[in-house]
Amino acid sequence: MSKPCDVSDYQRLAQKRVPRMFFDYADSGSWTESTYRRNETDFQRLLLRQRVAVDMTRRSTATSMAGDKVSMPVALAPTGLTGMQHADGEILAAQAAEQFGVPFTLSTMSICSIEDVAAHTQKPFWFQLYVMRDRDFIGRLIDRAKAAGCSALMVTLDLQILGQRHKDIRNGLSAPPKMTLNSLLQLATRPHWCLKMLGTRRRGFGNIIGHVSGVSDLSSLGAWTAEQFDPQLSWDDIDWIRERWGGKLILKGILDPEDARMAARTGADALIVSNHGGRQLDGAPSSIAMLPTILDAVGDDIEVHVDGGIRSGQDVLKAVCLGAKGTYIGRPFLYGLGAAGKAGVDDVLRILHQELDTTMALCGERLLTNLGRHNLLEPTLFDRPVQ
Repeated sequence: MSKPCDVSDYQRLAQKRVPRMFFDYADSGSWTESTYRRNETDFQRLLLRQRVAVDMTRRSTATSMAGDKVSMPVALAPTGLTGMQHADGEILAAQAAEQFGVPFTLSTMSICSIEDVAAHTQKPFWFQLYVMRDRDFIGRLIDRAKAAGCSALMVTLDLQILGQRHKDIRNGLSAPPKMTLNSLLQLATRPHWCLKMLGTRRRGFGNIIGHVSGVSDLSSLGAWTAEQFDPQLSWDDIDWIRERWGGKLILKGILDPEDARMAARTGADALIVSNHGGRQLDGAPSSIAMLPTILDAVGDDIEVHVDGGIRSGQDVLKAVCLGAKGTYIGRPFLYGLGAAGKAGVDDVLRILHQELDTTMALCGERLLTNLGRHNLLEPTLFDRPVQ
């Protein structure tokens, strides 16, 4: 295959190089996957206004997200099992993001631990928190993120129970993979992946194993995790988390205007319009379609970001035109990571930036901060009355 030109090229490469159970984990949604697909296709409905005979020199995509200066309004989203796409995946992705000048967000369900990533990076990264029943563990996890110098805490609100993901069930997903006939056949066709994995000690959930009473290996971890996602999570818990953390707070998983208003009342620094990449409530609207409604609901009370379905720099630009102050990519950087390690993540970020910069110029803009609904042909396409 020739040099990848876009994210879809890396998607195809990753599919060839990553065992099916882990590729499918990243590249799938819940139930019928209708929301997963809608996240992407709704971006295609947004049309851009082409402008000509304007000065396109001295362009800049620089801006800020939650107070952090960024080279473009893109952050690497928290993704579980990143270290199963490629050995030491979280460390490699964090290093790529650091070099490019965009935030990296480490998942609670990462393979590499908070301390692993901090030891291999120079600048602060963000940490994403799942709220578990074991509040003592959660408190210690927040303290570990603080001790590692994380500059923002992101609380995911839409995973109180796990959406049914059929591909994971059929593949018998586990980390590391259980030695079944199915998994052995998958591994046998991915020798490069296996060789890399043999060269690292990081093959379990580094933020959890050894940090929870009674959880010392993967066999005990599975039972603990199944019981720990907290279905009683409430807005009162956000107050406790904010007080314990004491720093910048981002709330992820907002898809309803009333929830957005509640998020703004917590005093958080930003919220993320998100349906968990189509991996939770199948049949929900796309994130980009709900962005204008959420923005109308909160006004300037809280900074609004968006994730889900972003596959190009043009998608980033369209989200910014609708009013998002930042965007997140999960699958695109995982494709790059699975295909080529850190070099793949580097190249995915380069591709997205080039697409963003070129599209901005062809829309007649030099500064990303000047983008707005005036750059869209139908700026009210996704507008809905606020309930």
